[in-house]
Amino acid sequence: MTAHPAATGVPAYTQTMPREAASARRARLLVTAALNTWNLPGLTDTSVLIVSELVANVVQHTKCRNLRVTVSRPRPDRVRVAVVDMSQERPVRQTPPFDEERGRGMAVVAALADRWDVDSLPWGKRIWAELHTGAGQ
Repeated sequence: MTAHPAATGVPAYTQTMPREAASARRARLLVTAALNTWNLPGLTDTSVLIVSELVANVVQHTKCRNLRVTVSRPRPDRVRVAVVDMSQERPVRQTPPFDEERGRGMAVVAALADRWDVDSLPWGKRIWAELHTGAGQ
């Protein structure tokens, strides 16, 4: 499946992927390519970690066949990384015990992003996180 510019009215790239662990790598490549296109390589490390966590959350907690990753510039000073799936179940930010290996994904996203949220859609949800680009500062 190939990436396409999104028809959202803002600069964006989107790609539909199977709900499988290997899609995290595809998502990281999409985000990296978009950030390089927009000359924002300083946001790459944080953005790829965020998209990895969002994809992992969908893979682990939904039964959807596919997911869609979008990276966009809703404003010149922001980059938004989003993952859409067809599950109505909203992610839960957990605080697992220290020795637990799982359950920190949304806490990681919350710690890295300037803001994040979940949009309910008629057929699923969109989990997104935004980072400041430094433009206009």
